[in-house]
Amino acid sequence: MISFRRGRHLARTASTPQDIDAAQRLRACCFGLPVDRDIDAFDERCTHILIEEEATGTLVCTFRMLELTGAELSASYAAQYYELSALETFEGRMVEMGRFCIDPDLRDPDILRVAWAAMTAYVDAHDVRLLFGCSSFAGTETADYLDAFAMLKARHLAPKHWLPRVKAPDVFRFAARLRRKPDLKKAMARMPPLLRTYLMMGGWVSDHAVVDRQMNTLHVFTGVEIGAIPDARKRLLRALA
Repeated sequence: MISFRRGRHLARTASTPQDIDAAQRLRACCFGLPVDRDIDAFDERCTHILIEEEATGTLVCTFRMLELTGAELSASYAAQYYELSALETFEGRMVEMGRFCIDPDLRDPDILRVAWAAMTAYVDAHDVRLLFGCSSFAGTETADYLDAFAMLKARHLAPKHWLPRVKAPDVFRFAARLRRKPDLKKAMARMPPLLRTYLMMGGWVSDHAVVDRQMNTLHVFTGVEIGAIPDARKRLLRALA
């Protein structure tokens, strides 16, 4: 169980049906869904993390974590969209992190820091070796993100031996299609904050983005090998946790 305070925020593991309901309601709001709650079959299998304003109890951030082995990858959320057989030989525990969202009305960078502290605490407690998930860009139009995708192609593609293959029917094969040199300033400005943090830790991505019209996003499979995170970054994350 995760439970700690940092500044004005409390990070904890969801422990009641009411906690899960609150997480699902925040997700529906953040993802702009035409329903009160964002619910899927994975919720029952996941550990849900809540970040709250301690003074008010207001939920400001949530995400969920699903622990898997290589043999269980086909049961992950990402496996619906990516062919992940290359990762089945990965040795060690894996955790799929998903449904990450922060209240869109808030612009407090401490929320993301506390979220990463909670993830770090979970990874260390469970001896996780690979953290992965789907990193989402808002909307399904690629034009605004071409520099970001070009940067991913140039610097952050998955190693060939782990590279996810195409499975979804609607994808943008940015690694094959883009020939432009990225404008790094524009690329970082359009890069989702969560993905930006993954990349700072040495994370890598698939060579294509899935066009998810149901969630109104473009997303790339993203992996972070814990052993490859730079030592300075590890020390910073553990200091937060």
